[in-house]
Amino acid sequence: MIARIWRGIVERYDAVAYLEYLQRTTGVPDYQATSGNLGVTIPQRDVEDVVEFTLITYWESMEAIRTFAGENPERARYYPEDRRYLLDLEPTVEHFEVPFTDLPIGETRA
Repeated sequence: MIARIWRGIVERYDAVAYLEYLQRTTGVPDYQATSGNLGVTIPQRDVEDVVEFTLITYWESMEAIRTFAGENPERARYYPEDRRYLLDLEPTVEHFEVPFTDLPIGETRA
């Protein structure tokens, strides 16, 4: 399993709307619709006057990630409305092999 990690920062007053936007409009539905996606988590934290979101998606393989991200899977994928919320558009994401987890990733979805 591979974890794909992306981070984005929004103004505190946009945090609730941005999370809803992620969950209903952009990233989460696209991840879930992509074959080979095993799940997603969205931790967030307050840092002074902004909120940092970290999207961690779990994938069966790098090929599955390419299905979502394109031929350059290290490049972050953005949506048109992201510019309305995000303070900066990080150009890249990180990938990590996941040798262990006790989370029930992928068990509730086929």
